[in-house]
Amino acid sequence: MKRVVSVSLGSSKRNKRVEEEFLGEKVVIERIGTDGSIPKAIELIRQLDGKVDAFGMGGIDLYIGCGKRRYMLRDAVPIARAAKITPIVDGGRIKATLERRVIAYLNDVLKVPFKDKTVLLVSGLDRFGMAEAIEATGAKLILGDFIFALHLPIKLTSLRTLDLAARIIAPIAVRLPFSVLYPTGKEQEKRSVHKFSRYYLEADIIAGDFHYIRKYMPESLPGRSIITNTVTEEDVEELKRMGVSTLVTTTPEMDGRSFGTNVLEALLVALSGKRPEELTDEDINGLLDKLNFKPRVEVLNPPSLIP
Repeated sequence: MKRVVSVSLGSSKRNKRVEEEFLGEKVVIERIGTDGSIPKAIELIRQLDGKVDAFGMGGIDLYIGCGKRRYMLRDAVPIARAAKITPIVDGGRIKATLERRVIAYLNDVLKVPFKDKTVLLVSGLDRFGMAEAIEATGAKLILGDFIFALHLPIKLTSLRTLDLAARIIAPIAVRLPFSVLYPTGKEQEKRSVHKFSRYYLEADIIAGDFHYIRKYMPESLPGRSIITNTVTEEDVEELKRMGVSTLVTTTPEMDGRSFGTNVLEALLVALSGKRPEELTDEDINGLLDKLNFKPRVEVLNPPSLIP
């Protein structure tokens, strides 16, 4: 039996352990939150290093990027380096592969009318693959990187403008304490419901990291749809009460929970038996084909986003 552990800077209240079978192999998947503590995450990884098959680094990315440019987050480096034996991944490869596939599947197979919709992607630098796939559908794209990470009321409307902005802002932003850029620990449980409500209400679809989405979403989102991941059963009930129409999670549901991209990437590493640097995008897409993962699509309140 294989064991995959996601060590997350997120809240320990969202911890989860499941046992599933993939490609004939039983796998235990665990998510352990450290409530925003980087030292605790480092210590936990050191304790489990060599005792598990793969680590996911949750609640923080090692890199953010735009196109071929990548920017390393300073606070993520010591967490990644804590694993000396067991491979550790942050989910970036899944964002670049699976999430592109999910948008294409929604557009081409389920016939989601993206071209007629306004899509708020809360961070394009965090999910550049998704951003490219959404822009390719012809949707009206709003990129919230300045809004949600830097709290500046500046919306970007194309990947070209995101690239220009990233060249100036990203080298500075990645040196900031990560807690300034992204909600960690108990901050994930807090809401700032009025701060950026207008951007949510301007959109038909809200996409991207769920903690960004949840922290600033207004008290109700009637008729809107959400494309995200890392939602719990409690999150789903909350979205239903808020009037959200359709929930799509890019990672599959496991025992009522959709895990983060770091968990899924760690799972693929464990199943492949290869080190992350040995896995090509072709390898990852081949494994995804074998696993036949489909996005979770749940209608919470009619009408559905799916025609």
